Amino acid sequence: MEGSAAPGTGSRGSTGGRWEEILRRADSERPTVEDAALLLREAPLFALGRAADRVRRSLHPDGAVAYIVDRNINYTNICVCGCSFCAFFRDPSAPDAYVLSGEALSKKIEETLSLGGTQVLLQGGLHPDWGIEEAERLVRAVKRYPIRLHGFSPPEVWHFANRSGLTIREVIVRLVAAGLDSIPGGGAEILDDEVRAKISPRKIGWEQWAAVMREAHRQGLRTSATMMFGSVEAPESIARHLLRVRDLQDRTGGFASFIPWTFQPGNTALSGDPGFGESALAGFGHAVGYLRVLAVSRLLIPNIRTVQVSWVTMGAKVAQLGLFFGANDFGSTMIEENVVASAGVAFRMSEEEIVATIRDAGFQPLKREGPPCST
Repeated sequence: MEGSAAPGTGSRGSTGGRWEEILRRADSERPTVEDAALLLREAPLFALGRAADRVRRSLHPDGAVAYIVDRNINYTNICVCGCSFCAFFRDPSAPDAYVLSGEALSKKIEETLSLGGTQVLLQGGLHPDWGIEEAERLVRAVKRYPIRLHGFSPPEVWHFANRSGLTIREVIVRLVAAGLDSIPGGGAEILDDEVRAKISPRKIGWEQWAAVMREAHRQGLRTSATMMFGSVEAPESIARHLLRVRDLQDRTGGFASFIPWTFQPGNTALSGDPGFGESALAGFGHAVGYLRVLAVSRLLIPNIRTVQVSWVTMGAKVAQLGLFFGANDFGSTMIEENVVASAGVAFRMSEEEIVATIRDAGFQPLKREGPPCST
């Protein structure tokens, strides 16, 4: 049609090329929800990349890209949430439902240490019978070993509190006393309750997620923040998510990193939903959509110093490109990963491959032992 343009080409259309103005003033004036949504829809890919790369270079002028050797351990796949985007969860009666034994947990940790790992990420489903006592037992079992424990996303913390009749504060106090070192940002998906009602109606809302993070930060725990996009959300929902994370960081300063990653539809109920595909990625393609969101994330949250690529969902080459779209961290070697793999995605990288990928892009690999430094 005459006068039409492909998404992201920078067509002036009804907005008159406002993306240029938004990018020009991004350093001095924080973009709004409307600004961010317009960038996601209309700004040319490489204009976004250049702007995001300027932010990365201002925060990390040494050109270092960090990574960590660690392992994801999922202590159970039994979950009462039944989120439509998740291929990992199982009903308690399912033949392949499991709870990891103490012996199996120990074996995984010992193997991680033998491979040079310094941290485990411990997460699981919301088991209907599990409260704080079971969580404390897991933490103590891990901390028998000389290894950092990054564990229990906000929905898990909230679940333990409800099951045990405790406050969020009390649960975190007890987990820290047992040995918990930091909290991952899982369960965020999109911090917009309209979207959450569609994809995870039985999971906590965005304000409850934020409440757990505020309390963790109040108690001195570093945490990450995440965003799963590419399901049914609009660009405005992504923008609201980013601004809510940015505002929380303004108040607490407790987020060590931000990790956006794309929804993996394989083996999920959501893949058959009529609304699936009507997301911010629609019209751009998987890799290009990812890079657009990564760049806008870097632009909107300069108060979180570290933005991490997701090679687990995108593969090594797209993740390498992400280093030029605002990211400065390559994440984990993922000695083990089950949740994304259950959706049929099976990218794997060794430490040597991660180091080579970072160097080949012209950056300096930096091995870290825990969450990215906040200063």
